[in-house]
Amino acid sequence: MSIIEKIIKSSLKNFSLLTIRCFFNILNLMEENIINQGDLVLIYLDEKRQFLVQAISKLKLSTDFGDIKIDEIINREFGYIGKTHLGRNFYCLKPTTSDLMLKIKRRTTIVYPKDLGYLLFETSIGPGSKVIEVGTGSGALTLFLAKIVAPDGVVYSYERNDEFLENAKKNVEKIKYTSKIEYFLRDVATEGFIQKNVEAVFIDVPEPWDIVPKAFESLKSGHHLVSWSPNVEQVKKTVDTLEKIGFIRIKICEILQRELLVRERGTRPRERGITHTAYLVSATKISI
Repeated sequence: MSIIEKIIKSSLKNFSLLTIRCFFNILNLMEENIINQGDLVLIYLDEKRQFLVQAISKLKLSTDFGDIKIDEIINREFGYIGKTHLGRNFYCLKPTTSDLMLKIKRRTTIVYPKDLGYLLFETSIGPGSKVIEVGTGSGALTLFLAKIVAPDGVVYSYERNDEFLENAKKNVEKIKYTSKIEYFLRDVATEGFIQKNVEAVFIDVPEPWDIVPKAFESLKSGHHLVSWSPNVEQVKKTVDTLEKIGFIRIKICEILQRELLVRERGTRPRERGITHTAYLVSATKISI
Protein backbone atom coordinates (compact mmCIF):
# COMPACT_ATOMS: atom_id res chain seq x y z
CA MET A 1 0.00 0.00 0.00
CA SER A 2 1.38 3.37 -1.03
CA ILE A 3 1.92 6.24 1.41
CA ILE A 4 -0.91 8.19 -0.25
CA GLU A 5 -3.31 5.25 0.12
CA LYS A 6 -2.36 4.93 3.80
CA ILE A 7 -3.04 8.64 4.37
CA ILE A 8 -6.45 8.45 2.64
CA LYS A 9 -7.44 5.33 4.58
CA SER A 10 -6.39 6.93 7.87
CA SER A 11 -8.28 10.13 7.04
CA LEU A 12 -11.47 8.21 6.22
CA LYS A 13 -11.19 6.24 9.46
CA ASN A 14 -10.72 9.43 11.52
CA PHE A 15 -13.55 11.10 9.64
CA SER A 16 -15.89 8.22 10.44
CA LEU A 17 -14.99 8.33 14.15
CA LEU A 18 -15.45 12.09 14.19
CA THR A 19 -18.84 11.78 12.48
CA ILE A 20 -20.00 9.18 15.01
CA ARG A 21 -18.86 11.32 17.93
CA CYS A 22 -20.66 14.37 16.52
CA PHE A 23 -23.81 12.32 16.01
CA PHE A 24 -23.86 11.15 19.62
CA ASN A 25 -23.06 14.65 20.88
CA ILE A 26 -26.07 15.98 18.96
CA LEU A 27 -28.25 13.23 20.44
CA ASN A 28 -27.07 14.12 23.95
CA LEU A 29 -27.84 17.80 23.37
CA MET A 30 -31.29 16.91 22.08
CA GLU A 31 -31.97 14.73 25.13
CA GLU A 32 -30.92 17.57 27.44
CA ASN A 33 -33.56 19.81 25.84
CA ILE A 34 -36.41 17.30 26.24
CA ILE A 35 -39.08 17.75 28.92
CA ASN A 36 -38.87 14.57 30.95
CA GLN A 37 -41.17 13.22 33.64
CA GLY A 38 -40.60 15.23 36.83
CA ASP A 39 -38.86 18.20 35.15
CA LEU A 40 -39.82 21.74 36.07
CA VAL A 41 -41.28 23.73 33.18
CA LEU A 42 -42.30 27.37 32.92
CA ILE A 43 -45.64 27.45 31.10
CA TYR A 44 -45.99 30.93 29.64
CA LEU A 45 -49.24 32.35 28.29
CA ASP A 46 -48.50 36.05 28.72
CA GLU A 47 -46.70 38.34 31.18
CA LYS A 48 -49.47 37.95 33.77
CA ARG A 49 -49.87 34.19 33.31
CA GLN A 50 -46.64 32.31 33.94
CA PHE A 51 -46.69 29.04 35.86
CA LEU A 52 -43.82 26.93 37.17
CA VAL A 53 -45.12 23.35 36.99
CA GLN A 54 -43.66 19.90 37.42
CA ALA A 55 -44.13 17.61 34.43
CA ILE A 56 -46.12 14.77 35.99
CA SER A 57 -48.48 12.54 34.00
CA LYS A 58 -52.25 12.92 34.40
CA LEU A 59 -51.97 16.39 35.98
CA LYS A 60 -53.84 19.37 34.55
CA LEU A 61 -53.12 23.09 34.78
CA SER A 62 -56.28 25.21 34.82
CA THR A 63 -56.11 28.88 33.82
CA ASP A 64 -58.62 31.51 32.72
CA PHE A 65 -57.20 31.01 29.22
CA GLY A 66 -58.09 27.32 29.30
CA ASP A 67 -56.85 23.97 30.61
CA ILE A 68 -53.48 22.38 29.78
CA LYS A 69 -52.94 18.63 30.06
CA ILE A 70 -49.41 18.03 31.34
CA ASP A 71 -49.24 14.70 29.45
CA GLU A 72 -49.16 16.76 26.26
CA ILE A 73 -45.84 18.42 27.08
CA ILE A 74 -43.88 15.39 28.38
CA ASN A 75 -41.24 14.24 25.86
CA ARG A 76 -41.60 17.52 23.94
CA GLU A 77 -38.71 19.91 23.49
CA PHE A 78 -38.40 23.03 25.61
CA GLY A 79 -39.81 25.77 23.40
CA TYR A 80 -42.84 23.67 22.46
CA ILE A 81 -45.96 25.67 21.55
CA GLY A 82 -49.29 24.11 22.50
CA LYS A 83 -52.90 25.19 22.78
CA THR A 84 -55.24 25.23 25.75
CA HIS A 85 -58.69 23.66 25.40
CA LEU A 86 -59.95 27.18 24.60
CA GLY A 87 -57.47 27.53 21.73
CA ARG A 88 -55.00 29.92 23.39
CA ASN A 89 -51.27 29.41 22.75
CA PHE A 90 -49.00 28.40 25.60
CA TYR A 91 -45.22 28.07 25.53
CA CYS A 92 -43.09 25.52 27.41
CA LEU A 93 -39.91 27.28 28.50
CA LYS A 94 -36.82 26.31 30.42
CA PRO A 95 -37.12 28.11 33.79
CA THR A 96 -34.44 30.69 34.48
CA THR A 97 -32.67 30.70 37.83
CA SER A 98 -34.75 33.77 38.66
CA ASP A 99 -37.95 31.84 37.88
CA LEU A 100 -36.88 29.01 40.16
CA MET A 101 -36.01 31.39 42.99
CA LEU A 102 -39.15 33.52 42.82
CA LYS A 103 -41.73 30.80 42.15
CA ILE A 104 -40.70 28.07 44.60
CA LYS A 105 -42.85 27.38 47.66
CA ARG A 106 -41.92 30.05 50.20
CA ARG A 107 -42.30 30.19 53.95
CA THR A 108 -39.90 33.12 54.29
CA THR A 109 -38.86 36.17 52.32
CA ILE A 110 -36.06 35.58 49.81
CA VAL A 111 -33.14 37.57 48.52
CA TYR A 112 -34.13 39.06 45.16
CA PRO A 113 -32.17 38.29 41.97
CA LYS A 114 -31.33 42.00 41.54
CA ASP A 115 -29.57 41.93 44.92
CA LEU A 116 -28.06 38.48 44.66
CA GLY A 117 -26.10 39.23 41.50
CA TYR A 118 -24.37 42.15 43.22
CA LEU A 119 -23.66 40.15 46.39
CA LEU A 120 -22.13 37.34 44.35
CA PHE A 121 -19.73 39.75 42.68
CA GLU A 122 -18.69 41.03 46.10
CA THR A 123 -17.18 37.57 46.76
CA SER A 124 -14.63 35.48 44.88
CA ILE A 125 -16.56 32.19 44.73
CA GLY A 126 -16.87 29.98 41.67
CA PRO A 127 -16.71 26.31 40.65
CA GLY A 128 -15.14 24.28 43.44
CA SER A 129 -15.67 26.84 46.22
CA LYS A 130 -16.81 25.96 49.71
CA VAL A 131 -19.36 28.45 51.02
CA ILE A 132 -21.66 28.88 54.00
CA GLU A 133 -25.15 30.32 54.00
CA VAL A 134 -26.96 31.20 57.21
CA GLY A 135 -30.75 31.20 57.00
CA THR A 136 -31.68 28.46 54.51
CA GLY A 137 -35.23 29.82 54.43
CA SER A 138 -37.02 28.54 51.32
CA GLY A 139 -33.85 27.27 49.63
CA ALA A 140 -33.72 29.93 46.91
CA LEU A 141 -30.21 31.09 47.81
CA THR A 142 -29.14 27.48 48.38
CA LEU A 143 -30.10 26.64 44.81
CA PHE A 144 -28.28 29.65 43.39
CA LEU A 145 -25.07 29.01 45.32
CA ALA A 146 -25.12 25.31 44.40
CA LYS A 147 -25.19 26.23 40.71
CA ILE A 148 -22.31 28.67 41.16
CA VAL A 149 -19.96 26.26 42.99
CA ALA A 150 -20.80 23.20 40.84
CA PRO A 151 -19.55 20.63 40.10
CA ASP A 152 -16.98 20.18 42.88
CA GLY A 153 -17.90 22.82 45.43
CA VAL A 154 -19.99 22.51 48.58
CA VAL A 155 -22.73 24.67 50.08
CA TYR A 156 -23.06 24.38 53.86
CA SER A 157 -26.55 25.61 54.64
CA TYR A 158 -27.54 26.49 58.22
CA GLU A 159 -31.09 26.98 59.47
CA ARG A 160 -32.48 27.10 63.04
CA ASN A 161 -36.12 26.45 62.11
CA ASP A 162 -36.79 22.79 61.25
CA GLU A 163 -39.98 23.57 59.26
CA PHE A 164 -38.11 26.04 57.05
CA LEU A 165 -35.28 23.56 56.55
CA GLU A 166 -37.59 20.72 55.47
CA ASN A 167 -39.42 22.99 53.04
CA ALA A 168 -36.09 24.15 51.56
CA LYS A 169 -34.91 20.57 51.09
CA LYS A 170 -38.10 19.69 49.20
CA ASN A 171 -37.76 22.76 46.98
CA VAL A 172 -34.16 21.97 46.05
CA GLU A 173 -34.89 18.27 45.50
CA LYS A 174 -37.78 19.14 43.18
CA ILE A 175 -35.41 21.19 41.04
CA LYS A 176 -33.15 18.12 40.82
CA TYR A 177 -29.93 20.02 41.33
CA THR A 178 -27.17 17.54 42.08
CA SER A 179 -24.47 19.82 43.45
CA LYS A 180 -23.35 18.89 46.93
CA ILE A 181 -25.38 20.64 49.61
CA GLU A 182 -25.03 19.87 53.31
CA TYR A 183 -27.80 21.02 55.64
CA PHE A 184 -27.46 21.80 59.34
CA LEU A 185 -30.26 22.42 61.85
CA ARG A 186 -28.30 24.65 64.19
CA ASP A 187 -28.44 28.04 65.89
CA VAL A 188 -25.22 29.54 64.61
CA ALA A 189 -25.41 32.59 66.90
CA THR A 190 -24.85 30.36 69.93
CA GLU A 191 -23.22 27.23 68.49
CA GLY A 192 -21.13 28.61 65.63
CA PHE A 193 -20.19 26.90 62.38
CA ILE A 194 -18.65 23.45 62.05
CA GLN A 195 -16.55 24.29 58.98
CA LYS A 196 -13.35 26.32 58.77
CA ASN A 197 -11.51 28.00 55.90
CA VAL A 198 -14.55 28.60 53.70
CA GLU A 199 -14.38 31.14 50.90
CA ALA A 200 -17.56 33.11 51.62
CA VAL A 201 -20.34 33.48 54.17
CA PHE A 202 -23.81 34.61 53.09
CA ILE A 203 -26.00 35.84 55.97
CA ASP A 204 -29.78 36.11 55.72
CA VAL A 205 -31.08 36.37 59.30
CA PRO A 206 -32.72 39.20 61.26
CA GLU A 207 -29.66 39.58 63.53
CA PRO A 208 -26.60 39.38 61.25
CA TRP A 209 -24.39 41.06 63.88
CA ASP A 210 -24.71 37.92 66.04
CA ILE A 211 -23.31 35.83 63.16
CA VAL A 212 -20.37 38.11 62.30
CA PRO A 213 -17.95 36.77 65.00
CA LYS A 214 -18.74 33.17 64.00
CA ALA A 215 -18.22 34.01 60.33
CA PHE A 216 -14.83 35.55 61.12
CA GLU A 217 -13.72 32.25 62.70
CA SER A 218 -14.79 30.19 59.68
CA LEU A 219 -13.66 32.43 56.80
CA LYS A 220 -10.32 32.17 55.07
CA SER A 221 -8.22 35.27 55.58
CA GLY A 222 -8.71 37.75 52.75
CA HIS A 223 -12.15 36.33 51.87
CA HIS A 224 -15.62 37.74 52.04
CA LEU A 225 -18.82 38.07 54.05
CA VAL A 226 -22.07 39.41 52.64
CA SER A 227 -25.41 40.03 54.33
CA TRP A 228 -28.64 41.86 53.65
CA SER A 229 -31.16 43.53 55.93
CA PRO A 230 -34.35 45.51 55.28
CA ASN A 231 -33.81 48.12 58.01
CA VAL A 232 -31.15 50.77 58.57
CA GLU A 233 -30.93 49.94 62.28
CA GLN A 234 -29.91 46.37 61.42
CA VAL A 235 -27.24 47.65 59.07
CA LYS A 236 -25.78 50.00 61.71
CA LYS A 237 -25.40 47.21 64.29
CA THR A 238 -23.91 44.88 61.68
CA VAL A 239 -21.35 47.41 60.48
CA ASP A 240 -20.34 48.29 64.05
CA THR A 241 -19.67 44.62 64.75
CA LEU A 242 -17.77 44.10 61.48
CA GLU A 243 -15.43 46.98 62.37
CA LYS A 244 -14.82 45.71 65.91
CA ILE A 245 -14.14 42.11 64.83
CA GLY A 246 -11.58 42.98 62.14
CA PHE A 247 -13.24 43.24 58.74
CA ILE A 248 -12.23 45.86 56.19
CA ARG A 249 -13.60 47.12 52.85
CA ILE A 250 -17.04 47.39 54.42
CA LYS A 251 -19.58 48.57 51.85
CA ILE A 252 -23.31 49.15 52.01
CA CYS A 253 -25.55 49.75 49.03
CA GLU A 254 -29.10 49.46 47.77
CA ILE A 255 -30.21 48.41 44.29
CA LEU A 256 -33.44 49.60 42.64
CA GLN A 257 -34.88 47.93 39.55
CA ARG A 258 -37.31 49.45 37.06
CA GLU A 259 -38.29 48.06 33.65
CA LEU A 260 -38.86 50.04 30.47
CA LEU A 261 -42.06 49.86 28.45
CA VAL A 262 -41.16 49.74 24.75
CA ARG A 263 -44.18 50.56 22.58
CA GLU A 264 -44.84 52.11 19.17
CA ARG A 265 -46.33 55.23 20.68
CA GLY A 266 -43.36 55.79 22.98
CA THR A 267 -40.85 54.26 25.35
CA ARG A 268 -40.86 55.11 29.04
CA PRO A 269 -40.20 53.58 32.44
CA ARG A 270 -42.87 51.30 33.88
CA GLU A 271 -44.93 52.94 36.65
CA ARG A 272 -43.98 50.30 39.18
CA GLY A 273 -40.65 48.65 39.91
CA ILE A 274 -38.83 46.56 42.48
CA THR A 275 -37.59 49.32 44.73
CA HIS A 276 -36.44 48.75 48.30
CA THR A 277 -35.89 45.11 49.20
CA ALA A 278 -32.77 45.22 51.37
CA TYR A 279 -29.58 47.07 52.22
CA LEU A 280 -26.62 45.01 51.03
CA VAL A 281 -23.52 44.72 53.21
CA SER A 282 -20.17 43.30 52.12
CA ALA A 283 -16.87 43.04 54.02
CA THR A 284 -13.48 41.31 53.83
CA LYS A 285 -11.68 39.42 56.59
CA ILE A 286 -8.04 40.19 57.35
CA SER A 287 -5.55 38.42 59.61
CA ILE A 288 -5.24 39.96 63.07
